[in-house]
Amino acid sequence: MHFELLQELVAIFMISIVVILICSKFKIPSIVALLLAGILCGPSALKLVNNIEAANTMAEVGVALLLFTIGMELSLKDLARIKRPLLIGGFGQMTFTILLITAIFFMVTPWQQAVAFGCLVTLSSTAIVLSIFQQKAQSDSPHGRICLAILIFQDLIIVPIMLLFPLLSGKLDISFEESLLTLLKNSVIIIGIVFFGKFVLPKLMFAVVKTRSRELMLMTTLGFCFSVALITASIGLSLSLGAFIAGLLLAESEYSISVMENVLPFKEIFTSIFFITVGMLLDLNFFVHHILLVLFVATLIFLIKFTTIIPVIKMTGYSMRTALISAFSMSQIGEFSFVLAGHAVAFKLMTDEGYQVFLAASILTMLLTPYFINNAPKFSSLILSRIFKKYEHETEDILPEKNNDFKDHIIIIGFGIGGKNLAKVAKESGISYAISELNPDTVKRYKATEPIFHGDASYPLILEHLGIEKARVLAIMVSDPTGSRAIITHAKKLNPRIHVVVRTRFLSEISGLKELGADDVIPEEFETSIEVFAKVLNYFLIPKQQIEQYIQQIRKEVYSGTRTTEINSNLQAIKNDLPNLQFASLKVEADSKLLGTKLGDGMLRNEYKVNVVAVHRGSDDITELNPQTEFFENDIVYLFGTQDAIIHVQEVFLKKK
Repeated sequence: MHFELLQELVAIFMISIVVILICSKFKIPSIVALLLAGILCGPSALKLVNNIEAANTMAEVGVALLLFTIGMELSLKDLARIKRPLLIGGFGQMTFTILLITAIFFMVTPWQQAVAFGCLVTLSSTAIVLSIFQQKAQSDSPHGRICLAILIFQDLIIVPIMLLFPLLSGKLDISFEESLLTLLKNSVIIIGIVFFGKFVLPKLMFAVVKTRSRELMLMTTLGFCFSVALITASIGLSLSLGAFIAGLLLAESEYSISVMENVLPFKEIFTSIFFITVGMLLDLNFFVHHILLVLFVATLIFLIKFTTIIPVIKMTGYSMRTALISAFSMSQIGEFSFVLAGHAVAFKLMTDEGYQVFLAASILTMLLTPYFINNAPKFSSLILSRIFKKYEHETEDILPEKNNDFKDHIIIIGFGIGGKNLAKVAKESGISYAISELNPDTVKRYKATEPIFHGDASYPLILEHLGIEKARVLAIMVSDPTGSRAIITHAKKLNPRIHVVVRTRFLSEISGLKELGADDVIPEEFETSIEVFAKVLNYFLIPKQQIEQYIQQIRKEVYSGTRTTEINSNLQAIKNDLPNLQFASLKVEADSKLLGTKLGDGMLRNEYKVNVVAVHRGSDDITELNPQTEFFENDIVYLFGTQDAIIHVQEVFLKKK
């Protein structure tokens, strides 16, 4: 057996681990570390990888999975919300960049090559920008949304650009009829995918989730993702665009968070391989010998993209601050530009030396991207205060917030009886809340009326989706000790200030859950026993104040671990003072001895030693009694007295024999 690919992967991982550890000491972003690791592993350095083609395939899978998760964080409805920045921002950014590049390079190269170079430069790195935004929780920020819209448009426009290259080189062999037929066929395929996602996929996912099988869930998710990706790739679109469409369709499902949790580990490893393979493309010898030219081209690319992005984003209605931050974020070259550059060389729109310069400059812009994104707010504030002072206090109101943007809310884990009661009280009190539930039937039943999501809250991603960082209370309403421990641990890491209330079955679990960070632990067996105890003592007419006092002392003992000598003495007092009194209700029968008499006659009090508390007559309760209160047939009389007196008085209520 041959393990060449496995050996190369092991070498890549080992080198990457060392480089990332070293870079972390100097607070260098992990993406930069992965690019550096790729440079070391590549053919121009240590030459640890020979099968670069296989690595490139895994890198494409990584980008596809990244776009899949981005799509899952959106939905078709969310995509409709950004249609204006997508169309205006995306089209404007690409048009302005290509025109400016063409105008600059037309002076030194043929116009066809200038246009081709403009097409390469206009694309930005979806993988790098969106990865950093995800890590920094900026995906739904104003600059995160406009960048996403422009990047999606760039992915959509790749196919027309690829068709443009043979046209520029004069080698386009396709007729108008063939183009129209291809467009029609592709449209039918995309519509078919959307139809499947809207009408068939929800039923399939419901059946899969009901099995509670993580393996089946993962296989179904990846199978659907890669199937759509392969279909789009077969019609000339990219793998990543197909994966993005698959993510959008799955985002419509109430099980999208559970799906995301299963896919994330694969996405992380494959996107890491992508950054490594990009680093492998750099020829260190060429870079060293042409460093000034590479630096000049990289700087020129950055300045051109920076200056064309700003006015386009302002046109869409965003603030100057957002435009500046977005410009710093997207001024690098995109991963798909490398593919287009290969086509440009094949069609003689770029020389081999020009390809190497472009490649080196592009990787350099990628290496600098984390630095620019991290410092974009600071740089933008500086530019606003020095150059664009009139925009310094500008505000924007572009898109409405998502429906699941929670703040100061309750997170309810489990929607059983306890969870439903808590949700009802929260709703009536005007407190916002979010619910996590594992039962797909429950989620399906209440999805239309409650903010309920399917997912295992023991995973951090689920808690983040429920807004754990902004929540005030986490109520764990499920009796699952293992799951509760994981939920508490992750919740306290994500939000140390959150108040955690957890339900558990047994008293023995209280101390362990409190050590993990639970603020209040409610054991079922103890609270049930308290309720029974209170009902029993209330039946024996122990004063309510005494019962409450005893309950508080027991709770203090159980929940705080303290002991009190008052408990035993109160027990003895209850035992000694236990009265022989009780309530009873008796019906006045026809022709009974009591019929027609009045309360003031004193028969019940004087002869039978019982007190009348109330009388129920028809649909009314008579509680305001007086000496003139008369007893009628079918009255229900509520009495209070000793057990013997209650037994003895029954004779006056019965029908005369």
